[in-house]
Amino acid sequence: RPETPVRLRCPCGPVTAFVPWDGRCSGNPVRFHSVPAFAAATDLAIDVPGHGKVVVDIGYGGTFYAFLSAEQLGLDVCSSKTRDLVNAASAVTEAVKKQFKLHHPESEDLAFLYGTILTDGKDAFCEEPTTNICVFADEQVDRSPTGSGVTARIALQYHKGLIQLNQTRTFRSSTTGSLFTGKAVQATKFGDYNAVIVEVSGEAFYTGTATFTVEEEDPLKYGFFFK
Repeated sequence: RPETPVRLRCPCGPVTAFVPWDGRCSGNPVRFHSVPAFAAATDLAIDVPGHGKVVVDIGYGGTFYAFLSAEQLGLDVCSSKTRDLVNAASAVTEAVKKQFKLHHPESEDLAFLYGTILTDGKDAFCEEPTTNICVFADEQVDRSPTGSGVTARIALQYHKGLIQLNQTRTFRSSTTGSLFTGKAVQATKFGDYNAVIVEVSGEAFYTGTATFTVEEEDPLKYGFFFK
């Protein structure tokens, strides 16, 4: 009490979540501290078929995303049809993949663009929420503002001098209206990059449980090693 740390081994590295606990049950909000996040590229001109030249930022928050305002694509992140936003974001993702090579300081397996996040363009610090939609993987849309996406966006805003350490911003999903908050809590280095540790906070709810069983007859019940 009043909070329980939970360390998670994610593909990008260890992430620590903090869950409110009153001795009987968990509560909200839940928060986590990210892996080092950084700006991979800013003000990068990309030629997007069907849309022409656009300017994107690329940020890393556990995975890489391209960021740009939906307005650059002739859309409104708050009012345009989701299908139109998805199509435009996917076109940006494919264009960036072809025109910009990513680098990860520790693992080239992580040096790929996971998706594109379209925003309302409100990157400078403000008390009001800023809205975005995250289109990732195979044209999937996140129901939330996206934990790794908020992390990357905070890293970009910090890199550009638009926010300071411990300035909290609120992020809204354009699809569901769900809210996350995020803030850069520590400056650090990650390879050659100036990076930050970002704290992301939001509501979390149980969606299921898993049970693992060990049978005595299982010859590999304790695991195994490859030599």
